[in-house]
Amino acid sequence: MKLSIVGEKSKLFAIRTVRLYQYLTQSAENKEYVLSKQLLRSGTSIGANVKEALRAQSRADFRSKMNIALKEASETEYWIELLSETDYITEKQFNSIIEDIRELIKILVTIVKNTAEQ
Repeated sequence: MKLSIVGEKSKLFAIRTVRLYQYLTQSAENKEYVLSKQLLRSGTSIGANVKEALRAQSRADFRSKMNIALKEASETEYWIELLSETDYITEKQFNSIIEDIRELIKILVTIVKNTAEQ
């Protein structure tokens, strides 16, 4: 079964998050564990909540799960900003991943708003 756009994008973002976590914790120059663990948790939670929403039992359940995914995406954006501002990731890395999370946030905001209006 093909995932929805938000399902696909959130899963790809989770994969990016796992790879960034690996980079931050395993590279010789970084060895950052606190912020990266928070990023890993929130960044992978987005897709998990989207997946649950796609199998929701009701419209209210769907909206609730998508709203949780949106909150996790906002938290993830915060951790990415902190990693950039504390020089754990380069400007190039930041620009690449922040673009992805902000796109996901826009999609999730639209879904939550549209679900509330129906």
